[in-house]
Amino acid sequence: MAQAFAARGMKLGLADVDAAKLAEVQQRFADQGHEVLVFAADVANREELKRATAELVAHFGALHVVCANAGVGGYIGPLQEGADTDWDWVIDVNLKGTVNTVQAALPYLMKNPGQSHIVLTSSISGLRVYLPSRGQGMYNTSKFALVGLGEALHADLHQLGVGVSILCPGVVNTDISNSGRNRQARYGGAFDMNEDFVLAKAAKNGTDPLKFGQWVLKAMERDQLYVITHPEDRPIVEARHARILQAFDACESLTKPN
Repeated sequence: MAQAFAARGMKLGLADVDAAKLAEVQQRFADQGHEVLVFAADVANREELKRATAELVAHFGALHVVCANAGVGGYIGPLQEGADTDWDWVIDVNLKGTVNTVQAALPYLMKNPGQSHIVLTSSISGLRVYLPSRGQGMYNTSKFALVGLGEALHADLHQLGVGVSILCPGVVNTDISNSGRNRQARYGGAFDMNEDFVLAKAAKNGTDPLKFGQWVLKAMERDQLYVITHPEDRPIVEARHARILQAFDACESLTKPN
């Protein structure tokens, strides 16, 4: 997304918990002639994000787009075997981190009605739970929550001139399967994911992130709320919705007195 935005001429501020990777990205953009502010920040720390956002606005003069894209794959396995710290890590980063990012940006976005947009990275895993289980229950929980957050933000902000897009991609060729390398001690410490893990292997053949970033830019220009980029899971999503509608059909017989 950052590369797609830079190509369009946007000025960028990037935040990441991995300071070394962030420095590499900053240098890559500098080599291409783009000025990029970078902030080594943990999205779970709202004060760090508020300070970074204020510094960015002081430097550039305004904020028009915020992308809450930081996320972790989290614990993979049956929910009954997950630990409290596993839940804390996934919820603190994927859900609270997104809320913190949006909250830090909102005061500035609302100063530019009609020229502001929020982009939330959920997942196709925010629209369905894969059957048979892939052990993504914690990830599903956080990503379902982001869909609800995006819908609520749209209800509150669209009339005020702030657009919202909820990204629900399938597999993109990113390093999310290795997010455990940055897990802090309070969540159980760092860990490495086996490269043979099914989702890590799938990511290597996933969508080119730059192509995805270009699609996101197009969706923003269309003011598109739901952004679906991988139609392969449509039958699974349709089956889920069918089960919900069946529950509505069963409502009368369920609730009528015996």
